Amino acid sequence: MISKYLKSIQLFAVTSLLMLASCGDKKTDFSNREISFNENWQFYLSNDGNDTIAANTQWKNINVPHDWSIELPFDENSPAGIGGGALNGGLGWYKKIFKTAEKDSTKVISIVFDGVYMNSDVWVNGHHLGNHPNGYIGFEYNLTPYLNYGEKENEILVKVNNAKQPNSRWYSGSGIYRNVWLKTTDKASVTQWGTYITTPTVSDNEAIINIETTIKNEYPEAKEFTVITTIFKENNRIASISKKINIAAKGKETIIGEAYITSPVLWSIKKPEMYTAVTQVSLNNTIVDEYKTPFGIRTFAFDLEKGFLLNGKQVKIKGVCLHHDLGPLGSAINTRAIERQLEIMKEMGVNGIRTSHNPPAPELLDLCDKMGFIVMDEAYDMWAQSKTPYDYSNYWDKWHVKDLEDQILRDRNHPSVFMWSIGNEIPEQWNEKGAEIARELSAIVKRMDATRPVTAAMNPPIIVNSNEVSIQFQNTADTPNALAASGALDIIGYNYAHQTYEKHPVNFPKVPFIATETTSALATRGYYDTKSDTVKMWPKRWDIPFYEGNPGNTVSAYDQVQAPWGSTHEATWKIIKKHDYLSGMYIWTGFDYIGEPTPYQWPSISSYFGIVDLAGFPKDVYYMYQSEWTDKTVLHILPHWNWKEGQTIDVWAYYNNADEVELYLNGKSLGKRSKQNDDLHVMWRVPFQAGTIKAVSRKDGKTVLEKEVKTADKPAALQLTADRKDIKADGNDLSFITVDITDNKGTFAATANNEIHFSIEGNGKIVGVCSGDPVSHESYKGSSHTALNGKCLVIVQAGKQAGTIKLTASADGLQKAIIEIKTSSEKE
Repeated sequence: MISKYLKSIQLFAVTSLLMLASCGDKKTDFSNREISFNENWQFYLSNDGNDTIAANTQWKNINVPHDWSIELPFDENSPAGIGGGALNGGLGWYKKIFKTAEKDSTKVISIVFDGVYMNSDVWVNGHHLGNHPNGYIGFEYNLTPYLNYGEKENEILVKVNNAKQPNSRWYSGSGIYRNVWLKTTDKASVTQWGTYITTPTVSDNEAIINIETTIKNEYPEAKEFTVITTIFKENNRIASISKKINIAAKGKETIIGEAYITSPVLWSIKKPEMYTAVTQVSLNNTIVDEYKTPFGIRTFAFDLEKGFLLNGKQVKIKGVCLHHDLGPLGSAINTRAIERQLEIMKEMGVNGIRTSHNPPAPELLDLCDKMGFIVMDEAYDMWAQSKTPYDYSNYWDKWHVKDLEDQILRDRNHPSVFMWSIGNEIPEQWNEKGAEIARELSAIVKRMDATRPVTAAMNPPIIVNSNEVSIQFQNTADTPNALAASGALDIIGYNYAHQTYEKHPVNFPKVPFIATETTSALATRGYYDTKSDTVKMWPKRWDIPFYEGNPGNTVSAYDQVQAPWGSTHEATWKIIKKHDYLSGMYIWTGFDYIGEPTPYQWPSISSYFGIVDLAGFPKDVYYMYQSEWTDKTVLHILPHWNWKEGQTIDVWAYYNNADEVELYLNGKSLGKRSKQNDDLHVMWRVPFQAGTIKAVSRKDGKTVLEKEVKTADKPAALQLTADRKDIKADGNDLSFITVDITDNKGTFAATANNEIHFSIEGNGKIVGVCSGDPVSHESYKGSSHTALNGKCLVIVQAGKQAGTIKLTASADGLQKAIIEIKTSSEKE
């Protein structure tokens, strides 16, 4: 921690940066300070769980990030259970051979892992560097004492032990599933996560920027350093601060300074403006280290009456919870895949992300900074008391303090992060031990970052009695919720219990509100239950088959199916939107995710909770939110129009920016509908006739939008549509290609479930296939996949050479489709 504060500073005007010049006559290139270490690894999965490496081990050449579990077959008897996606873990080994240049023999060289799931051990040249159990937070090891230089090779060996299952309530993935970096610095450098930038004073005229910087001195003697931090907006120098500092041999010191920015450009959801602080450490007039810290300037508050205020303006948090898997890619991190998820959420109107229930990949927060999301950064799904036999509770006593400190240090400069969550549905919340731990964790957070509030996701802090909302903190056993009453939380976090939200000012008159987790409504994309005139709810517990009679564990995509602890989508949003003091919500969930299926029974292997399915295709309720959460004009009708003649079908329409919607069947009006009171959709009950249903929304009698759904003939052809047809030839970039099945007139065949085969030519490869079907056991890593209700997804990854990738999709009895994807070099 901070050993000493040096408070005196020297401020520089924008046009006066003389100290920069005094650090050296020429600019030093620090682009190699931290470089990707992802390529040219070897992997071995120990089928017998042997934790030793034999001389005849057969290694597989791979690049990381890598998730070995997603490559395995689905297994009904997997120790991970269907909660873990019915995909096995195991024990894996990674090896990398590399050379270190002789010129770097005077440097400090470290390896940085952004995340390894889980329980990893690392060796370099036979020297054990350490063990790290937590799969969700990064760590760093100093390689310097053990390296060979010049032509003699070095060997990194990583053991990943994910064999003890279950250790998670959802699909975790296995392996070095986040990025790896090789860091080379001088013996004097900014430490890991060594800057802390806050903005204690912000107005339209001026912002005060506090900058704490921790410098380490690995030299064998004390040294005097000059530390200059310059703030840039894009390429424009805005301000600079400088300080000379003496650091003892093998020591470190933290300096604190202030910079002033006139007419600051504020970070917001619609305009997420960023600044960059560039810290240079110089010794004897030579710059020896350069460290960049992106940050944003904004003010925010959670108000008892007005809810959430961003830069002084009221903002309703419209958020979703996201697990860390990327659907058919598994848990192996890919920046473009995360970006696509966020783009889909942004288009729906989402402005908030909850990192359920663990620290996210660094790339997610970088993207949230750039794209404008309000992030609830969550630490734990359990504390000392377990939820599954081999989970993090086994490491709690030894690791929880360091892991939380590392998370706060890593993430506290992100302007997108607005609150810290110290736990999700913690078993200890019902006893005094939970209150004690909560106060400990909150104190750690406040010590590391006093600028953001602390919350926890409680289920719930209160309950509904038969006739009234209890003012007591209770669970079903009438035990007080000690966590809610602990005083450790700056915001009361509700998981579900939407019936109690309107009593929050009575129950918690001094603590603001956030709905940390809401809804838990379920749907299978494109499947509609028309067997009953009544709205169906879950009549049974989550662990009992809930929707008897539906084939293959399907769930109706009308917003009518909910978990017993939750609500339909419409029910919770109606309450949240009504009151300013309800600052916002995080829906369970934005995307379907692997594991934790509900119904919790085979053959289901992924969740149904998502507003968007596992492949990234929106379910119908997506458009309800889009009509409520965006300014975009929306008209969406459901369901498809392929039914039995005479069958009675409920037709729903989501719309906005209009007074009414009129529905037509084959040109005949079926009447106009307008939303009444707090309705979020309108409905017609229609005897099916083949042809076309058309909805027309109108405002003041004038047409706003028209939408049609047609009856499709038998499937005849495939259509391919890429989210991007020009991608980078960097070995990582992705094109997500949607496959639609159509009839011979090009009408979407909404009930087609053909098996589709893929082939590829050029400098690229297929890295994922998926239909979004929660009961499909086809591999996500194959070259064929069965469509779900007319759709399938194939993911193509670029190689490292510019050119053209040609993807062909074919299916028995259907016209094939071909699409070309251009890959461009970074220089183009």
